[in-house]
Amino acid sequence: MPEMNKRLVLVAILVLIGTTKIGIIQGATDPPAVKPEYQSALLADATPSDIVQARITAYASVPEETSDHPFITASGIHVHDGTIAANWLPFGTKVKIPAIFGDKIFTVEDHMNHIYDKGCVDIWMPSVTGAVDFGVKYTNIEIL
Repeated sequence: MPEMNKRLVLVAILVLIGTTKIGIIQGATDPPAVKPEYQSALLADATPSDIVQARITAYASVPEETSDHPFITASGIHVHDGTIAANWLPFGTKVKIPAIFGDKIFTVEDHMNHIYDKGCVDIWMPSVTGAVDFGVKYTNIEIL
């Protein structure tokens, strides 16, 4: 299969499973909505010890999902295990996602596409396969 076709197939797969940024690149105009039952729990100004219900997705360090500098976050550091993107929390905010990752602590070090707002969190994964396998999950996050 020619290289361009492989990329198109990968993009199509990621769009179908709901990976955040790929849908925007391929022309989608609206982000997948946060489930209505989660709307009341979303906080504009989340503070430490808050528990917020969120839509959790994953991304990998490829230009199709990020930018021309896929290993550098919006905060200017290299991606690493524990990096997350969220537009509604300031850089440096620490969170836990207990239902999925137990006591593992994540740090907001990146941003998502501007159309993603409160309640959307994107976890960095070291591979596209890992991001695809993760899919989309809805669960609580704890702001530390």
